[in-house]
Amino acid sequence: MADSVGIQQGSPAVGAAGLVPAAPGAAGTEGSGAAGGSARIAAKKAQLRSSPRPKKLEKLGVYSSCKAEGACKCNGWKSQNPPPTPPQTDQQSNTVNLQEPCRSCSHTLGDHVTHLENVSEEEMNRLLGIVLDVEYLYTCVHKEEDADTKQVYFSLFKLLRKSILQMGKPMLEAQESPPFEKPSIEQGVNNFVQYKFSHLPSKERQTIMELAKMFLNQINYWQLETPSQRRQRVPSDDVVGYKVNYTRWLCYCNVPQFCDSLPRYETTQIFGRTLLRSVFTVMRKQLLEQARQEKDKLPPEKRTLILTHFPKFLSMLEEEVYSHSSPIWSQDFLVGATGGQIPVHTVISAPPVARPIYYSTSPMSVDQSTCGSVSPARKPASVLESNPVGEKRKASEPLHHEESKRPRVVGDIPMDLINEVMATISDPATIPETSLLSAHSARDEAARLEERRGVIEFHVIGNSLNQKPNKRILMWLVGLQNVFSHQLPRMPKEYITRLVFDPKHKTLSLIKDGRVIGGICFRMFPSQGFTEIVFCAVTSNEQVKGYGTHLMNHLKEYHIKHEILNFLTYADEYAIGYFKKQGFSKDIKVPKAKYVGYIKDYEGATLMGCELNPSIPYTEFSVIIKKQKEIIKKLIERKQAQIRKVYPGLSCFKDGVRQIPIESIPGIRETGWKPAGKGKELKDPDQLYSTLKTILQHVKNHQNAWPFMEPVKKTEAPGYYQVIRFPMDLKTMSERLKSRYYTTRKLFMADMQRIFTNCREYNAPESEYYKCANILEKFFYTKIKEAGLIEK
Repeated sequence: MADSVGIQQGSPAVGAAGLVPAAPGAAGTEGSGAAGGSARIAAKKAQLRSSPRPKKLEKLGVYSSCKAEGACKCNGWKSQNPPPTPPQTDQQSNTVNLQEPCRSCSHTLGDHVTHLENVSEEEMNRLLGIVLDVEYLYTCVHKEEDADTKQVYFSLFKLLRKSILQMGKPMLEAQESPPFEKPSIEQGVNNFVQYKFSHLPSKERQTIMELAKMFLNQINYWQLETPSQRRQRVPSDDVVGYKVNYTRWLCYCNVPQFCDSLPRYETTQIFGRTLLRSVFTVMRKQLLEQARQEKDKLPPEKRTLILTHFPKFLSMLEEEVYSHSSPIWSQDFLVGATGGQIPVHTVISAPPVARPIYYSTSPMSVDQSTCGSVSPARKPASVLESNPVGEKRKASEPLHHEESKRPRVVGDIPMDLINEVMATISDPATIPETSLLSAHSARDEAARLEERRGVIEFHVIGNSLNQKPNKRILMWLVGLQNVFSHQLPRMPKEYITRLVFDPKHKTLSLIKDGRVIGGICFRMFPSQGFTEIVFCAVTSNEQVKGYGTHLMNHLKEYHIKHEILNFLTYADEYAIGYFKKQGFSKDIKVPKAKYVGYIKDYEGATLMGCELNPSIPYTEFSVIIKKQKEIIKKLIERKQAQIRKVYPGLSCFKDGVRQIPIESIPGIRETGWKPAGKGKELKDPDQLYSTLKTILQHVKNHQNAWPFMEPVKKTEAPGYYQVIRFPMDLKTMSERLKSRYYTTRKLFMADMQRIFTNCREYNAPESEYYKCANILEKFFYTKIKEAGLIEK
């Protein structure tokens, strides 16, 4: 049975202008909004649907009318003993009592859910999804300040509530159903492209199609202003007509992003020229302003498209949008003589204007896409014999010849077994030869293969004031200056030129077909034990080939040979991801006294460091790891074949034995299992109290402990206690410690771990709270280990 709710013409709109209604619990946290809210609700739905059936019945009983005899009018079961706020761990029960009476009508929970006894699991899961959507809208109703908006939220809330009661499907009822106007915005833009640009060559027409996709994508994610705001901005506008479209947009496009119980449509597919006219002027102005503000972040190949072609595209489209005689809005629009219509489909992704595709640093630029998938091989880099400044790049050699003489570690696998397995995995007969790269290839494999074939070369070069200039080196330095200038439009060319040609700086250059296509400029500080990376870039048309990773690996090996084992660099927000993949972190190993005064600070950039391991041949590292994985896999298969034996079941429990040691189970020892190490349990209560008090004080004094000092307030994070069932904070832990609640270290550690787990469950991974939890958790376990409560 389908349920419906009426949508009045000109009814008030849902949501504030420019904002997507946040999901419950999203307010006050980073990462809130459409993506974070819908993802969080989806996760809650998945968790609820995986619950035991009694739990599902209990949840649905809250929204189900009483079926007891006597025409009971109770429309939802309410527990006699609601959980405390905040709920305590030891007071929660996993069992559901269907005989528990309702607080409103005194009938049992079973009386409220008798209609669900024979309902399929699929239908029950559908109803549970509507339940969570009801709870989301309930939060929105109480969170929204605008009275008209609150009214529409409440109407949708009642619709879904009724759907649960009647076990029907929610259906919005309006005078018209989607689509509301023909041709749609998407069709109109298609017609516009065909009408104005069908005569262009294929390449130029493809550019126009990209602009059309960009525009349609922007409309699908555009947040409309409220009718009241529009009335203030354009008093003479048809407010009633705008309200109709605005309400439809909210009910069919916006709210269903979170409440997937409601049908969702794309804005460009169900609305037409009328809505487009009402938003086009403001939208065009804001898009162009955003493009101008972001122009420095745009890659060169996108800059012309967005700053030059996109404004012209919008101007031409604007004429057709507001023209009374434009043919593109006619349902009888005919395609041109070229044939079929150009397919311009909506692209569901972040707005292209705001997404640069290159990663720059201050003062360097690295394209993250250079870390592509590639194949394992390399050859020795070429040598500049005539260059007194350039450094030779030779094939990797064993860094420590005495490695073969190292003492064997207890538990090491015998070398004869390793050699036997190596022969197996290296046998061409057992491994088919293929020229295709694996889907799981390392980022630098393609670059390593090109180096082996002689397609690319690596040279460390630099300028010199003492030696006779080498023409080829000078040409390469000029090429590097061009690459860095092209990839770093925000960096002054004079600054780049000065550092590239500075005799104190060197550059690891990437040469392909005799020309420079990338490099890493650096300055070594041997007396201080580190090197500063200054610029790092690969030319645009040579990216996505793994060159960035292979460049960095060569640089690491070069520094190991020169006994410098630390890198420092200042990376801006776009380069942090790249450097993390290359082993850099914000945890600087070099003492501050070693680099302060030697390297320049860059505003808005993050100092990152990388500590090198002299035992690792970095240019072959991914090949070694791959080989190790294959060896381990073969060893596991051998072990499984040796112990594949079926033992009789344990019969001791039939004789009344309640518990046996794990190691006494037949076959356990043969698998290689060993008892897990145990920490030290302090039996003296006073000693335990003192130790835990010290650890807790250290945690509270940590600079990242501020989000967890006190219980989360409902006003700061609405819906938090609906997501987090067992909240915990440092203040509560302090009170528990004073009351001698923690009689064992495990209780203490469990409460502390709950703080971090709750934070990560509620907040998005990119949020500040999430990062604080990770850092504080690592610090906590360091202190626990120092106290000897767990093994190091």
